[in-house]
Amino acid sequence: MARPLTPFILPAADQSALEKFTRTGRRPVRAVRRAQALLALATGIGQQAAGQAAGLSRQTVSQLRSRYEQAGWQYALAEAPRSGTPPRFDGSQRAALTALACTPAPTGHSRWTLRLLADKAVELALVDTISHETVSQVLKKTSCSPTASSTGAWGR
Repeated sequence: MARPLTPFILPAADQSALEKFTRTGRRPVRAVRRAQALLALATGIGQQAAGQAAGLSRQTVSQLRSRYEQAGWQYALAEAPRSGTPPRFDGSQRAALTALACTPAPTGHSRWTLRLLADKAVELALVDTISHETVSQVLKKTSCSPTASSTGAWGR
């Protein structure tokens, strides 16, 4: 037997704000879907149907409703912190490592290797420690290739 639906009341000001949120500006898709689910809930169609209308699961809509009731629509639409360890290297460290990879290889070497880059980054105090695998992951997100036969200034 299904539980009776508790009506979801969305004040006019919040409804107007959510409608504006879904129609204007560039927004993350997840946030727009959450806003659409809250608007659908306000019509009284239930969590399952509201989830289907917005492309979310019933459980997600239930959590969304709880978050809205706790602290309002801005809190409900915001991303919750994710589990896992925070990034070890900030943007400036990544940029410095990328710039290093785009310089000419050290004397005696025809090109940079990942291990050479890791050692040089530690030597220059760009980072405390870094593995060659992490260097690979950082550089993978750029167009700079340290192992290309031409070196310096991205092969120019």
